Amino acid sequence: MKAKLLTLVAVLIATVGAAQNVKTQLNIIPEPVETIITGDSGYLLPREAVVCTEADLQFPAEYLADYADHYLGMPLQVVVPQPAKRRAKAVVEPLPHGVRLVNLRNGEVSGGYRLKITKEQGVTIEGNDAAGVFYGVQTLIQLLPSQAGILPRLPEVEIEDYPRFEYRGMLLDVVRHFFPVDYIKRYIDFMALHKLNYFHWHLTDDQGWRVEMKCRPELTAIGAYRQGEIEGLFPGKYYYNPYGNYYTHEQIREVVEYAAARHITVIPEIDIPGHCMAVLAVYPHFSTAPDKVEGCAPTWGIYNRRNNVLAPSDEVFEFLTDVFSELCDLFPSPYIHLGGDECAKKWWQESEATQQYMKAHGIADEKALQSYIVHHVQRVIESKGKRAIGWDEVLEGGISKDCIIMNWRRPNFGANALNAGNRTIFACSQWSYFNVKESRAQHEIGHRGPMSLEKVYGFDPVTDTLSVEQQQLVMGIQGCLWTEYIQNTWKAEFCLFPRMSALAETAWSQRKHKNWENFSQKIVRQFDRYELWGVRYNDAFLRQHDIVRVR
Repeated sequence: MKAKLLTLVAVLIATVGAAQNVKTQLNIIPEPVETIITGDSGYLLPREAVVCTEADLQFPAEYLADYADHYLGMPLQVVVPQPAKRRAKAVVEPLPHGVRLVNLRNGEVSGGYRLKITKEQGVTIEGNDAAGVFYGVQTLIQLLPSQAGILPRLPEVEIEDYPRFEYRGMLLDVVRHFFPVDYIKRYIDFMALHKLNYFHWHLTDDQGWRVEMKCRPELTAIGAYRQGEIEGLFPGKYYYNPYGNYYTHEQIREVVEYAAARHITVIPEIDIPGHCMAVLAVYPHFSTAPDKVEGCAPTWGIYNRRNNVLAPSDEVFEFLTDVFSELCDLFPSPYIHLGGDECAKKWWQESEATQQYMKAHGIADEKALQSYIVHHVQRVIESKGKRAIGWDEVLEGGISKDCIIMNWRRPNFGANALNAGNRTIFACSQWSYFNVKESRAQHEIGHRGPMSLEKVYGFDPVTDTLSVEQQQLVMGIQGCLWTEYIQNTWKAEFCLFPRMSALAETAWSQRKHKNWENFSQKIVRQFDRYELWGVRYNDAFLRQHDIVRVR
């Protein structure tokens, strides 16, 4: 009896161990809520397999087919069943050989899905909504080979999954250096592959104005261009190099539509009342020192060094109403970012006209003046049925609870926002600014670090010190790519990867399912996917851990 019991225990241990090994080999990023291996024979997805779907799920079906064809040279057929007579909706029956997509429309967590693969019935993806179906397709993509020519033998598995945070974002600064529409789409594709859902588009700053304004065409005619920039790390060496570009309304609508199909919302940012040298280049009289306006900034490191703030006046408020009204009309996003960061108060303090304005309008100090301007823009945004987002400095002079706070400084500023009752997005520079060097050993110019992959992975915005009510105010997290030292696409990807993958797992996966040791194994396989996608990644993690990848 004892021998039989020991044998049974050994079998159970071996079975569990095998299942765990299979799960590890799945290497899904971000980690799903639950993964159950249901068989060991696998399912071979045949060439020209059928992707069967409902009419409103045709895009994710075609997305999967395009991915398989583009990266693996594997043709898949997309079939949309036609409704039978007297039936309002087509029924998608199980397929013996192929992929079945179903939108359950069950009102459960948005983005949630179930993926089931069996030898008998192939692949079934059921989403709580259309977004869930799309995210299920992303998981299926990670189960496909990462090399063309390898037969796609999929594991027999059941996966249940849903996102932890509603906001899972990435920012791209296109002011310091410009990126064409085709690359913006590629950036959005990277986000989609990681189940991220908000693209924060930083469109204006001291170095240029990058969004067409029909109400103010001079903003791009003049404000989109600068005379040069610096070479090397700040303060660097200035060199003459005329630079500039901007996005038209048509291009922006193209990007917004492209992102929406991938369940990504585009949030535009016009940064005020600081970071406005491009505005002042067009309207010098908006400055506190009109006779000293220099034009668009030819360098970085502007804060407290160059006058870049808007002076309060009726004409300035009219300008803000014009541009934010047009921005709200152009972008369907429910959120509009108004900036509000790094607004140096010294320029207002030194301006007699500004001090007189403050006295006449009962504005107590410069922090209150910043809030006075921000509140005006917030009212414009809300009049359009949208909500304002501001960097965490907007709290300093007081802000309404309707404004969403984006925390870029230390997490205690995010905690202040939560204490004030504001919904908060964490984009803390110490963990989320991917322009910072990943390792000290890298030769590429960048902001000093290091910000290692493990450090990015280790950040969590929900700490044990937060109350239940405060935890519910945490909307999510965001990574940021500021482009002072990122002049081209390969440098952008070098900074993004693999750290975007670490951020994605924190944004999506439940806290109890996060594990650095597990992630550090999965990321090695993720490098294979980067190469499949043609990504120029940073291999610092591999070198630091003496990992030799066999190619």
